[in-house]
Amino acid sequence: MARAGDGSSDFDLNPDTVLPPGRKLRPAGVLVPVSLAHPEPRVILTKRSSALKHHPGQIAFPGGKQDEGDADVTATALREAQEEIGLPPALPRIVGHLPSHETVTSFTVTPVIAVLDDLFEVIAEPGEVDEVFSVPLRHLMRLENYVVESRRWQGQQRYYYTVPFGPYYIWGATARMLRGLAARMQA
Repeated sequence: MARAGDGSSDFDLNPDTVLPPGRKLRPAGVLVPVSLAHPEPRVILTKRSSALKHHPGQIAFPGGKQDEGDADVTATALREAQEEIGLPPALPRIVGHLPSHETVTSFTVTPVIAVLDDLFEVIAEPGEVDEVFSVPLRHLMRLENYVVESRRWQGQQRYYYTVPFGPYYIWGATARMLRGLAARMQA
């Protein structure tokens, strides 16, 4: 079942999922960088390294788990964006946060929405990121571009959102958080 409250979850489309009682969720922050330095606003995403143990090759926001030294999840998202894509921490203008998203990997992820008024030199962290690319914001804000798909996972059919763009298969938690943003923008 999905978590109560305003947030989203990897379990939203799988209401029969029984979550273990007393599970511990680890805090994480991801940056949703919206670049205004193009003819039209674009969202910057990464393709995770195919050598990673968890979620290899998947499309993701820059971000990760909150470290002890991080003041909050916004600091986490900014730190991770600097490490993963070379984003200078002073460049993003934080404009808000989306409700947290619970993942199947026991994280509670807070999406941090940021506007980038200027270009920056993208430097992909070779151990974590295979590619940095951007998608037009208007494509991601159209609810009709989101499709529910499924696959077998741990012996059960699992349903999830996708929002494909060109050669990029954006799915799972990233697509769910983007869909949440799109729904809020249309409300």
